[in-house]
Amino acid sequence: MLRSVNPIGQIQRDHGIVGRADELAMALTVLACGRHLLLEGPVGVGKTTVALAVCAHLGRGVVRVDGDDRYSESKLTGWFDPPLVLAKGYHEETFFAGPLVAAMRDGLVLFVNELNRMPEGVQNVLLPALDEGLLIVPRIGEVHAAAGFQVVATQNPVEYIATGHLSEALRDRFEHVGLHYQDEAEEVEIVRRETGCDDLALVADAVALTRATRCDPRFRKGASVRAAIAMVALAAASDAPDALRRAASAALPTRVELRDETAAPLPDVLDELVDGARKKA
Repeated sequence: MLRSVNPIGQIQRDHGIVGRADELAMALTVLACGRHLLLEGPVGVGKTTVALAVCAHLGRGVVRVDGDDRYSESKLTGWFDPPLVLAKGYHEETFFAGPLVAAMRDGLVLFVNELNRMPEGVQNVLLPALDEGLLIVPRIGEVHAAAGFQVVATQNPVEYIATGHLSEALRDRFEHVGLHYQDEAEEVEIVRRETGCDDLALVADAVALTRATRCDPRFRKGASVRAAIAMVALAAASDAPDALRRAASAALPTRVELRDETAAPLPDVLDELVDGARKKA
């Protein structure tokens, strides 16, 4: 008798994912049930990785959109080509489908990365598509979603710069899966895999330093595991003395933010954290 394959273990192996068993299981369940999925969590916790891995495991085609505050409604739904309109008028052949229309027509997954960075008007375009599988495009008419159409979206917490709240109506159309920072052992394994570094002391120090920025009250925003990956890559490539300290000075300033009331400058705070991470390790 053939043994059943564990889908979560299969996804982890196929996509190099460390941990995240519960989040993968729930995301897989949501999509398998034909529901729309919202993954929420801070930068660098693997929201996009989880979303795309689950879609790939289910054999679902994906149309990707990366949200920003300049994204327009017509860019999401589609637009008419002006020269063709002048020559032929407003017809299907002069219309270029945007990612939402393309996903609906072909029964694909529309993956919206950082949904809450999009303007409210663009977010609202999704409501009838999510709710009824319907979109009305001016001069084209009704677009009905083919079987299999779903929306998978990610968002960062609202305290992050350039993010906003999703409307209650829009959130109500999604099933929610939250992703948080992983435990220290899993982050060490992620950094080891991503960098291929066999200096486990360096990896442990970089992870400890990164995690310290998340709990130190002087920081408004701490760093994700990406900072630890960057520090290990930089330090391992350097033969300079105190390579980790030098790597931290390059990798962390773009990924952390001190509170306004913090008196010490960032380089001094980072020096202190480097020393603390080494003692901890």
